[in-house]
Formats: sequence, C-alpha cells, structure tokens
Amino acid sequence: MFNNAGTAPENPSLSISDVEYNSYKKVFDVNVYGSFLGAKHAASAMIPVRKGSIIFTSSVASVTHGNLPHLYVASKHALVGLTKNLCVELGQHGIRVNCISPYGVATPMMTEGMGGIDKKMVEDIMGASANPKQAVLEANDVAEAALYLGSDESKYVVKFGCGWWI
Repeated sequence: MFNNAGTAPENPSLSISDVEYNSYKKVFDVNVYGSFLGAKHAASAMIPVRKGSIIFTSSVASVTHGNLPHLYVASKHALVGLTKNLCVELGQHGIRVNCISPYGVATPMMTEGMGGIDKKMVEDIMGASANPKQAVLEANDVAEAALYLGSDESKYVVKFGCGWWI
C-alpha cells in the first residue's frame, strides 16, 4: 500500500507567527492523518495474512534543514516517525514498512511553491543542488522506488531514501 498523497501550505510563509490553524490542519490532515488512516486500514487487512508492504512518501525535508514551510517539514518528520514506529509494530506480523524521502521533484506543487516558476527552472535548481550532483529526480523515479519496495525483491529492505538517509 503506497501512501503518496501530499500537500503544502497555500501560503508558504516561512514565519511561524503567520501560520494559521486552518493551514496547519489541512497540511496535517493530508500528509499525516491521511497516511495514518491508509496504514491503519492496510494493516488490518495484512496482519491476518502475515504479509504486506506499507510505503510512505516523506521528503528530504524530513531529514535535513532548509528554508521550507514549517508545516510541510513538520508533517514529513511525522511520517518518518510513524514509519519507524510501524516497522517495529508490524514487522512482527511479516509486514514491511518503508518511507521514501525524495529530493525535490518538479511537480505542480513544487513549481507553485517556488513562486510559479517553470518546470525546467525547478529542475535546474534541483539538479544543481541534488545528491548525486546534477541528477534530476522525476516522479517516475519515486514510483520505481515504491514498486521495488512493494515487491518481494525488497523483503529485507527496511529503509529507503532516494539518495538520502531516512
């Protein structure tokens, strides 16, 4: 089961004093609560058969610092914590739980969050600062990582980070 929904604040103000509760609630409802519910319901189907894989999409923002919106960063940190906790709980039932923490992908959410600049410019910025250098991460790369983690080929993999540790 792949929890891949995510959102960022509509107003990506970097000042915590400007953050409104409704913005906080929306980001956490989608990024954390939605993922929690997905995992909860998947686990209830997987535990009886003692097999399965639950995958979350976090972000490199969960493991490194940056000048990013507080709400987004905090929600992605929460997913890493949830992943670690569920690894322990569900591992005893034969269920693997992993988290992919990709670097920036030039999605519409990313381009809008960067002031509406075009996709090529976002890719250039991400490629210049990515690890490995000049690599441009695409949504398909994240999907391929999820396919691997969901497969039996990854039966002993418990961490994955698209080039970054989680």
